[in-house]
Amino acid sequence: MTSLRVRIGVLGLTLLAGLAAPATTAAAGPAPAGTAAAPTAEEQRLDRAVPQEILKRSGFNTVAPEFARALGRAHSFEQARRIVVREGSALWRRAVDRAQGRGPAVGDLSRDDDRPLYWARLGMARQLRAYQPGFALNEDRRAALLDELEQTSRGQTDVRYPRGKSVKRILVTGFDPFTLDRDIRISNPSGATALALDGTVIETAAGPARVETAVFPVRWQDFADQVVERALRPYLPKMDLFTTVSQGRVGRFDVERTNGAWRGGFPDNDNASVTGTVPVADPASQPQWTTTTLPYAAVVAADTGRFPVYDNTTVTEIPAGGTAPVVRPDGPTPDSTARAGGGGDYLSNEIAYRATLLRDRLGLHDTLPGGHVHTPVLQFGAGNTDPASGAVTDPEFVRNRLDIIGQVRAILTVAADAALKR
Repeated sequence: MTSLRVRIGVLGLTLLAGLAAPATTAAAGPAPAGTAAAPTAEEQRLDRAVPQEILKRSGFNTVAPEFARALGRAHSFEQARRIVVREGSALWRRAVDRAQGRGPAVGDLSRDDDRPLYWARLGMARQLRAYQPGFALNEDRRAALLDELEQTSRGQTDVRYPRGKSVKRILVTGFDPFTLDRDIRISNPSGATALALDGTVIETAAGPARVETAVFPVRWQDFADQVVERALRPYLPKMDLFTTVSQGRVGRFDVERTNGAWRGGFPDNDNASVTGTVPVADPASQPQWTTTTLPYAAVVAADTGRFPVYDNTTVTEIPAGGTAPVVRPDGPTPDSTARAGGGGDYLSNEIAYRATLLRDRLGLHDTLPGGHVHTPVLQFGAGNTDPASGAVTDPEFVRNRLDIIGQVRAILTVAADAALKR
């Protein structure tokens, strides 16, 4: 998920008719105060054939219509809020259960697929924007409902650990699919990893460790609105280890040594482009760089899977007193200005920067191992790259995703073995 223009190697498909428009809920009462909100650029992609195929082949095609019917039964804002929280949480649990082999295997799409969750959530969000109940729903209250949906359906409110100190606590984050206008079939292995590992226990040298996960959007504005800090602040002081995860380069994992305070402007999932310093609270004390506290040397040295793992120390900076960006293979020089961290200048670098800055501002730099891991780009099979006629999945695509998930789990185990022995 770097700003490097890596070839994702996956393109679009058109097989089915367009997605139906959001169901009206006007029957719930008299004409509402306020107007429906227009769907976002991200939500408008639901009208294309591939999202419909993914939803149908996973059994998630019923999620948005059932959500609309439930909303239609609400007679107050508070009732609507409870429905949003319930249905958003249920979507996350359903996606996790599917990924971990619980419940019926509806459809023929492999269980490890993260895309049903992504497209079903967008369907729910579009229904919520079109929602016109019989009670007053102004812009602020609609935004509050959308925020509840985002948090609950991303696992951000579902982080649960056993009490006591007998089980170590690991927090992992992933991302939605992105670059969907390049190829709408795209899956994000970091999101798939989050679903596969949520609530699981890994055995480490320090004893059992429970992994809890959450997924984040690929949208500049959400990050400016402090979505990362709001989600992680309650949990970081209680963690034994954390890592943010995203998709990075072809054929390799990277443990990113340094994160930079710079947004490079690559378009997000709403086709917004933002360039400038990462906006954070208390900018006067904002550093240009933050660093990993993960045990990167141990991770790089271990045999964790078929993809090589690198300790990535490269950054791009404007040196002190300079005006032009310079690539530094060994990290930033003193008093330089960030132009790209090891993970680039996109939202993967930004989540790493925000999470590690939060760690430091909470006074946890010396006690909490944490940082960012980039996975390999998830690629389709060699014969499945045609934008017009490619399939939404193939055996190599599934194998690659499963191998990446397994290797992230192995990396977490190595990191916990190295960092948590006391």
